[in-house]
Amino acid sequence: MAGLVVELKQNELIIINGAAIRFRTKSRVEITGKAQFLYGKQILLPEDANTPAALIYLAVQTAYIGNVDERDKAIDEARILVAQFKFQSKSDLAKGILDKIMVLVEAQQCYEALKLARRIMQHEAALPQAHYLCER
Repeated sequence: MAGLVVELKQNELIIINGAAIRFRTKSRVEITGKAQFLYGKQILLPEDANTPAALIYLAVQTAYIGNVDERDKAIDEARILVAQFKFQSKSDLAKGILDKIMVLVEAQQCYEALKLARRIMQHEAALPQAHYLCER
């Protein structure tokens, strides 16, 4: 059975089905079974989620790769964060992307939702008021 080969740098992190694995040396890993995973720059650490868009990404990320107990809570949190962002946003494009994110999350297509959440983070970074930090 052919799988996906992922190359990881020293100290890089991969999360597979909720388990975080940090590599002490440069490694090549072959994932041969069905798994939900993120690695490297795809992973947003909780301490780095300091804007509304980043908090949305973190919630969707947790819904995707979190353990079973975390997933439902993360989906609920994503709903709330998306609604808050939409209320604050003046951009119809951003609102449409946020709606698509939630449709994908509800359909358990969180990897695709993460791609869109990354776009919302880029959108937010381009805004003049994006210099603030969130309180959690």
